[in-house]
Amino acid sequence: MIVDLAPGFLDWDEVDPARHPFDGASAEQVVHSLGPARRVPRRPEVSFADPAMNAWSWDKGEPWADAMSHALAEHYGRWTVGWRWAHDEGDFDGGPVGNWCCPRDSITTPEETLARVIAALCEWREWLESLARWFEAYPIDLADVDDQRILWERAARNLILQVTDRTGCGSGWHGHCRQVLTWFLSRWGVAPDLAQQWVDQAIGGRFESWTGPDPVLVDDVAERLAQSLRPDDGARSAGPTPDHLRRWLAVRENVPWQQVPDGGGDEPVTPSRDGAAEYIRAFDAAVDPARAQGLLAALELLRADAARGASLDFELLQRWQQLVLGTPQPPPFRDLPAFAKGGRERYGISPGIRARLDACLGESVQGAGRPLPLTARAARAYLDVCFFHPFDDGNARSAFLALVFVLARAGVALDGVGLLRRVTFQADEPRDALSLARYIDIHLTETRRTAASPGSAPT
Repeated sequence: MIVDLAPGFLDWDEVDPARHPFDGASAEQVVHSLGPARRVPRRPEVSFADPAMNAWSWDKGEPWADAMSHALAEHYGRWTVGWRWAHDEGDFDGGPVGNWCCPRDSITTPEETLARVIAALCEWREWLESLARWFEAYPIDLADVDDQRILWERAARNLILQVTDRTGCGSGWHGHCRQVLTWFLSRWGVAPDLAQQWVDQAIGGRFESWTGPDPVLVDDVAERLAQSLRPDDGARSAGPTPDHLRRWLAVRENVPWQQVPDGGGDEPVTPSRDGAAEYIRAFDAAVDPARAQGLLAALELLRADAARGASLDFELLQRWQQLVLGTPQPPPFRDLPAFAKGGRERYGISPGIRARLDACLGESVQGAGRPLPLTARAARAYLDVCFFHPFDDGNARSAFLALVFVLARAGVALDGVGLLRRVTFQADEPRDALSLARYIDIHLTETRRTAASPGSAPT
């Protein structure tokens, strides 16, 4: 599972300032030109302890901040998502940014809020540039690692101290420390998987939140990391590019779908509010009103399709996707391999691929094949669309609509969908499939609870 807008999943290639130009002088103009800048939500005038503040932060504040992250990433590149990586317990734990905390604390007036966004973006960029300078100060050659271990050790020690100083060693600071050390090794040619492995082994779980490491521990971690490296740890030949669709189809057959929580069964439920539509209005409309309009139109159509008991297949997805993308004709099935997650996943193309997708989506009907909980069937349909990746654009939105349709066909709607639209999933990771089913269960269980107790506020 990858939190798509979370900086903890960034690799060095994605953040290396040398690869991603940035003009800080024009940042103010750029931020003010983005869609979310015109739709800054107004924070309610209640105390921070009031439940209404928590509800506002979840329903309005976080989707808006996500929309701003999305818009910045679209303009500059994914490196920008670190603008919200605040110290301590902000939007993301243990980061190096002091100009942003979280929607509750950082969203005030539009002018102040956008000023904080700009300052946080520039602060994050300055940190990346300072790291790049530190990395370049220790030019290391893996081929001579035996003669350079002292240099590796000194570099690791100094980088740990840089991170502890910048983050203040608050909640989760060690996550960014691991990342920075991994970035450093990657910069100098260590294969990324080995870089992460060596860093984890060197730290050994000994860094803790709210606690700065003592000098003895820092020295030991640095020494262990330097001693782990070997001349043959360099970036390896990628070999044949894997087909992540094929990997997903293998994983799909082995996920223990029957074991996922069932959200209270398949009984219909009417939510206290339309969570899907509200999230579209909070996130997608902030990104682009036309984007939200297309999604809302598709949502209305899919619910009509669900009410008539339509079968879920590519043709149905096409009808919705035409509205989502605003195209004059239904968008065709792709005819070339597709890529996602910054090119890290590749979905192949083969004869019969559309028929295979239809067969997979057909299993979303209750009683088709093995009997599965509604949560499992909805999660599996979502992931089928993600990894078949049928369209040239908008596949994440198409997957979300497929999930909503599977629930709607069973007479179920949700009063919240935030957990379902803030994450992406890996094709070859079975635990991700189970996580998505659990997220659906969380929202569905809460929807049933609030429907049974109309006075309680949804989360």
